[in-house]
Amino acid sequence: MGRYELPLQGRILTLETGKLAKQASGAVQVTYGDTVVLVAATMADEPREGIDFFPLTVDYEERQYAVGKIPGGFIRREGRPTEKATISARLTDRPLRPLFPQELRNPVHVVSMVLSVDHDCPPEILSIIGASAALSISKIPFAGPLGAVVVGLIDGEPVINPTLEQCQESRLHLVLAGTREAVMMVEAEACEVGPEELIECMEAGHREIIRIVEMQEKMVEAEGVPKIEIVPFEPEEEIAETVAAVARERIRQAMGNPDKLQREEKLRQIKQELVEEYLQQYPENERDLKYIYEQVLKETMRSMIIKDRLRPDGRRPEEIREVSCQVSILPRTHGSALFTRGQTQVLDVCTLGTLRDTQTLDGLTAEESKRFMHHYNFPPFSVGEAGFIRGPGRREIGHGALAERSLVKVIPSEEEFPYAIRLVSEVLESNGSSSMASVCAGSLALMDAGVPTVKPVAGIAMGLIKEGEEVVILSDIQGMEDFLGDMDFKVAGTMEGINSLQLDIKVKGIPFVILETALQQACEGYRHILGIMNDTLAAPRPELSPHAPRMITMQIDVDKIRDVIGPGGKMINKIIAETGVEIDIEDDGRIYIAAIDLEAGQKAQEIIESLVADVEPGKTYLGKVTRVERYGAFVEVLPGKEGLVHISHLDHCRVGKTEDVVNLGDMVTVKVLDIDERGRINLSRKEALEKPADSKEGERRRRSPYRKRR
Repeated sequence: MGRYELPLQGRILTLETGKLAKQASGAVQVTYGDTVVLVAATMADEPREGIDFFPLTVDYEERQYAVGKIPGGFIRREGRPTEKATISARLTDRPLRPLFPQELRNPVHVVSMVLSVDHDCPPEILSIIGASAALSISKIPFAGPLGAVVVGLIDGEPVINPTLEQCQESRLHLVLAGTREAVMMVEAEACEVGPEELIECMEAGHREIIRIVEMQEKMVEAEGVPKIEIVPFEPEEEIAETVAAVARERIRQAMGNPDKLQREEKLRQIKQELVEEYLQQYPENERDLKYIYEQVLKETMRSMIIKDRLRPDGRRPEEIREVSCQVSILPRTHGSALFTRGQTQVLDVCTLGTLRDTQTLDGLTAEESKRFMHHYNFPPFSVGEAGFIRGPGRREIGHGALAERSLVKVIPSEEEFPYAIRLVSEVLESNGSSSMASVCAGSLALMDAGVPTVKPVAGIAMGLIKEGEEVVILSDIQGMEDFLGDMDFKVAGTMEGINSLQLDIKVKGIPFVILETALQQACEGYRHILGIMNDTLAAPRPELSPHAPRMITMQIDVDKIRDVIGPGGKMINKIIAETGVEIDIEDDGRIYIAAIDLEAGQKAQEIIESLVADVEPGKTYLGKVTRVERYGAFVEVLPGKEGLVHISHLDHCRVGKTEDVVNLGDMVTVKVLDIDERGRINLSRKEALEKPADSKEGERRRRSPYRKRR
């Protein structure tokens, strides 16, 4: 058993081994504050046959007992991972993956179990650290260790691992993971932060990461076991030289086609022809031939970019593909937009709902609900494939969350715009950076729906080709550049600053000076796209779609809520039945009335106002006679509030019988005389009538119209 401690921002980061999950290849319990995460890593003894990729699986398992909760629903146990758990699993996976040997084909499984949660110490950071530590001390080949921190930005200064309270003040929530040498992964949500501030925060976070790495290095030195040796595959030298020369020229010619599908088809044909052609000469070396083709393809594309500054579709490094935008393309939706950039196309639809449509979050975070949701769908036809649609996978959830983080800072507050908002991005075509296209389409769809967003938002994906000291940064990368490049760097923001950032490094690390240059180039790129978007729709529409619900907001006294609801919900159900609106009542007395027909909403508002209104002495009301007695009539002046008009106050003249003046159900105008100490309301019809000019008129009033003729 081993225990390793590191003071980190006023709390102790602890790694413990040999205590739990001892049959795993490597297992570490990570504790920070009161947050505890157990991470176990295992590897299969045999490689998986017939695959050409590394089979790594990372699971992030949330347990509700970690925050003292019993799961909801009928089953009362954890089921499918929450969206937050899926994103946390991706956060752990992304910095780990580049540090495994490319030739590794043995399945590796990393499991992070969240056992206890202190909201000041996020468990997703401990998952990354624990995964690195478990892999580093195991036999699994892994080029770690790596560390991770959260960086906030408060009063212009970086804050490492901010508390929950500090996070509320911060303009930035940046998750950073990296090795001793460089940053490997960045995930950030920001509020119009500048590139210089972001780099400063990354540098501050990396200094703490080095300390975490050093702690793990001591642990590896004391407890690590020898790594399994992976022998890299090398094709026969003679075959490589012969085939590569032919393949290089053919691939270079095919690369010049700007159309993705045509280019891919031509490259597929070249690969097939090469294999068939040389299999006759080397019948036992099919694997060598396919491997050589893939290596030449990668080398050719990278060489064209490094030496000629020419990309597969003919663009220069900073050049952005043609962009087009359309809005209001669907007649019955609340807001819609179509964003096309090259061969990437996203249809985005905005739907407005009442606050009862707010999503309830049943997870380990302090956040219990959210009213702005963005969902991302990626059907197989978007890349010309036949497949299955079986609900969102990890990639879809991750891309949807990234676009949501990009847009959430421009969404108006609940007080300003009391709606639940759902955006759905349908990827119709994809050739690179569909997530950033979702940001652009989503911003337009919000404005098309009339949501008073603070500012338009656009996004762009950046790439990198690095060969030795030669570096080329690519704006608006396409699929091939992403797959064969060294970096996937997504940046979204407004004209004033950055709202979100996601960085994945596919090599051992990139210096900060290159990241800073890429960040500056990204800002120029997405601002160019913003200019095109603004030519289509520069500001939110002044009116909501006619198909969207109209929302009326009211504030009543908390003690009056029961008057609106009524016994057993009788009153509120009656209002809904009469007007056809939806009504939500908050515990603090806020009332939201949603109606497609504004007049119906106003009618419901008037009813509620009358229910909660207080009867005022001296004020005149039109009320309904609810009861007739020999001594007078009871009149309901407000819903549920009635008073007595004594027979002496029914008219200026003497009234012998109540029914001579009023009958049950009559509508009469009355004036409130007073409200006694017991809350009884005394009314007068006489005071609300015009006083007779003389006694004769009064006499006529006595005879007619109330006295019966014989």
